[in-house]
Amino acid sequence: MKYFFSAGEASGDIHAAQVIKALLTLDPEADICFLGGDRMAEAAGHEPLIHFSRMAFMGFIDVAAHLPEVLGNLKTAKEAISSMRPDAVILVDYPGFNLKLAKYAKSLGIPVFYYIAPKLWAWKSYRIKQIRRYVDEVFSILPFEPAWFAERGVEVTYVGNPSVEEVEAAIRTLPSHKEFLNVHSLTDGRPILALVPGSRVGEIKANLPVMDAVARLHPDMQTVIAGAPSLPRDFYASFSNFPVIDGVTLGLMANSRAALVTSGTASLECALAGCPQVVCYRAVGWKWAHDIFLHILKIPYVSLPNLIGGKIDRQTRREVNNEAIKTGVRGCIVPEMLVHNCTPENVNRELSRIIPDGKPREAQLDGYRKLRRILHTDSSAAENVARLIVQKLRKV
Repeated sequence: MKYFFSAGEASGDIHAAQVIKALLTLDPEADICFLGGDRMAEAAGHEPLIHFSRMAFMGFIDVAAHLPEVLGNLKTAKEAISSMRPDAVILVDYPGFNLKLAKYAKSLGIPVFYYIAPKLWAWKSYRIKQIRRYVDEVFSILPFEPAWFAERGVEVTYVGNPSVEEVEAAIRTLPSHKEFLNVHSLTDGRPILALVPGSRVGEIKANLPVMDAVARLHPDMQTVIAGAPSLPRDFYASFSNFPVIDGVTLGLMANSRAALVTSGTASLECALAGCPQVVCYRAVGWKWAHDIFLHILKIPYVSLPNLIGGKIDRQTRREVNNEAIKTGVRGCIVPEMLVHNCTPENVNRELSRIIPDGKPREAQLDGYRKLRRILHTDSSAAENVARLIVQKLRKV
């Protein structure tokens, strides 16, 4: 059978690659075309139609600035789907782009599967109509999502969380701490502070300067930036002169005393790696933008560790937001410094609480243990997705 995948950023590339591997086990003759990155290329055995480095634009301003490229990517993808006529289109997160592909594929009568459901419970819930119309089946990686979608008339299957198995498998293959230091020319005896500013240009521009300023307040630690493989090192030099390590973000977090992490999949991976963290999301730093941000959000938190491990209800949201406006989120697993609260002073206050041994650090590590219990499954998320897709197609 023929499959068309679309993943528009680094985390999607990782998760989609695992599904491709599982599909090729079930369907060894599978013909796979994809938008994605190096991990998917390795799994499929050939290069992507479009590399995600040409797709990873964030927010209205970033997308508007690159509109010709965005429209060109969309046209290329549609032409490939029309020419290939795949048996299935498999979309991975990245809803702004992928839901347009879903509509097009559906117009051609091609089954559409969505892996890693769009976070409609957080914002842009109006997209639920597009999910109903254009997506045949949604596979969720967050245990609270099926109930939310079911209330709105969409059946969603929880397949497990791929980050759990990917992190556990990767950690088993990591070198020792001493070997990690030697390979990356780091100093033994000095604790590492990891800066994880994201994989998109817009994220890094907004968050790395704040992270850099905080790191300079801790000269006793050796600071290392987790680089995105798709971006050149001299790009990071515009915002920080700390060393950059490419393609080993998980290993860096697992070997760090603490981390500053831009909200996203990396915050969950950091938790699973057992590294205490402060979540940062600078974006536009104006207070009015922050107020709009809180008004739009339908949830009390933005980071995955807090969303999975915390209660999501309106009362909790009100209580948390009242405190967050002043000091960042309390009463949750990881502190979140959002929008205009994401300043060097505020981020450093939270970081300084979790670097030394003590109650704040231990509370976060206890929260991480809770996360692992919640997310534990006995089967692979990628294998579950591949099996469900093949079963569905063979019934058609």
